[in-house]
Amino acid sequence: MSLTIWCNTKFNAAATRLLDAGLSGHRLVISKLANSSVLVAGSSDPKLAEAEVAFGQPAVEDCLRCPGLRWVELSSAGYTRYDRDDLREEFLRRGTVLTNASEVFADSCAQHVLAMMLALGRQLPQSLQDQLTDRSWHYAERRYDSRLLTGQTVLLLGFGAIGRRLAELLTPFGVTLFAVRRQTRSERAVRIIPEENISSALALADHVVNILPENDATLNYVNARRLACAKPGARFYNVGRGTTVDQSALLDALQSGRLGAAYLDVTVPEPLPPEHPLWTAPNCFITPHTGGGRHDQDEALVRHFLANLAAFERGEPMTDRIV
Repeated sequence: MSLTIWCNTKFNAAATRLLDAGLSGHRLVISKLANSSVLVAGSSDPKLAEAEVAFGQPAVEDCLRCPGLRWVELSSAGYTRYDRDDLREEFLRRGTVLTNASEVFADSCAQHVLAMMLALGRQLPQSLQDQLTDRSWHYAERRYDSRLLTGQTVLLLGFGAIGRRLAELLTPFGVTLFAVRRQTRSERAVRIIPEENISSALALADHVVNILPENDATLNYVNARRLACAKPGARFYNVGRGTTVDQSALLDALQSGRLGAAYLDVTVPEPLPPEHPLWTAPNCFITPHTGGGRHDQDEALVRHFLANLAAFERGEPMTDRIV
């Protein structure tokens, strides 16, 4: 069957060639409003009405207005804009499929967290700071403040594609892994706990990794009450969404020493203003929402889409299906 496929993601030349080659027999419509960032909301485009398939970041209202849409694949792992009852109900009524690209970004986000865990444990940011400032030789301080990840306890807030991949990467270190999620079915090598038990898990965790998406239930999920339950000196990581953390409470926990360190890849707002106090908070390390970054991102997104397209055409299960 021949499909009209609309796309509003601006890919690099190699990925564009890969997409063109993979869509042989289908009609591709590239939006004039295409954008290269997977984080930016798409603008309304009347051309979407011609398509059965959308790939990228289509405007939510356009998705609701276009009854001919049979499948939407998002070019991002996050889908907050599309996490709406009206869209879910309309897609279910029509039989329209919604998928995202979680698997494209899961490994990079998981490796990003693991890198910071190891860097903080081995005092690498502190040694870099020494090199960039007075080049002092803090031998005893750096050597004896170093920690092993081996045998420590890690609590994952959320256990989707990123959490599962991070759990795999942590397995060789012999860590004890807890994860909080709505579905409490068992997982191999991970103790899934219900939300009502989070306080006791926080008290045990050397590392707390926030991978929560943004929705009404997760706004300020990591708040003063939960941070007060954290093990003294624990390290906190956020590769979920900035809105899931009460940043004032996080700042207090860092300044009081309750938390040993924080690593933030996401914040509110983004970009974080230069004068924001988190930039200078003790042991707070920030990257500019690059956790999911990978040099071959565009090609990986296209391959994910083409694999799902083949499954869609055959009526088979699709990867990263949301609706």
